[in-house]
Amino acid sequence: MIQDCIIVGGGIAGLQAAIQLGRYAEHKVLVIDYGEGRSSLCRSYHNILGFPDGISGEELRKRGRHQAESYGIEFIHDRVVKAHKEEGGFTLTGENGTEYKAKTLLLATGLTDRHPELPGLKNTLGMSVYVCPDCDGYEIKNKKTIIMGSGTAGAGMARILSSKTPDLTYINHEQADIPSEILQKLKDKKIEYIEEPIEKIEEQEDGMISTVILINGRRIEAERGFIAFRNNKVHSELAEQLGAEVADNKHVAADGRSRMSTVENLWIAGDLGIHSEQAAVAMGDGVLCGIWINKTLHHMKK
Repeated sequence: MIQDCIIVGGGIAGLQAAIQLGRYAEHKVLVIDYGEGRSSLCRSYHNILGFPDGISGEELRKRGRHQAESYGIEFIHDRVVKAHKEEGGFTLTGENGTEYKAKTLLLATGLTDRHPELPGLKNTLGMSVYVCPDCDGYEIKNKKTIIMGSGTAGAGMARILSSKTPDLTYINHEQADIPSEILQKLKDKKIEYIEEPIEKIEEQEDGMISTVILINGRRIEAERGFIAFRNNKVHSELAEQLGAEVADNKHVAADGRSRMSTVENLWIAGDLGIHSEQAAVAMGDGVLCGIWINKTLHHMKK
């Protein structure tokens, strides 16, 4: 079966696009999702319209999928490993060799934050330890906060967050080099700097960080945390295979109005694109992609 559109990625952007396309009620749309992604780790989004008490990424995805399915959108659990553009559309190949064909394609494959496998970190991520200062800088206001990171990436995060709390510590876990002038800027902002590996993270209740324990045995109390380890993995492999324009940081270029990539009938949504990495932005991307994919499909049928 040739789909009118295939969406690769069932996170926030992919689901919003699926809902938008499903509401036209005239296209065959398939979402291929492997069930991972940044939103699956977030325990409580607090900056999304309509959820002042927060909503988890898992719950948001669950609701989004149910809503999309109510409009006839089909979902398949698979990881797409190959993508090829041909006359009339695209052919995708799953990891077990299954082929999928579509007239149009939306990639919403997102990114994965790089961080070491520290005991206790996963339990606190997305609840009291964050990755995005734009999304969650508010959450650390006047709270004892620890930045866990590497080199200048962590130092940069600490400087950004210094306006939110006077009680900030940066632990350079990977002990990567930091220029002396940047260290001086941390000192000027009264940010404590520690260059020592972390052994583990303790929580006082569900997901709430309480203590960071260093390899040397030192215990540092904390109420909130951020990670900043640089070199996040942007899942742009399929876009590259299709010949789309990819920036040096591996994010994929897309038209500001339509979100179509430099490859005809290939759209880009969410954290894969070149813009602010936010759930609400991903939703907007999904809507725009859905609108312009619909326009394109109507043009194809004329």
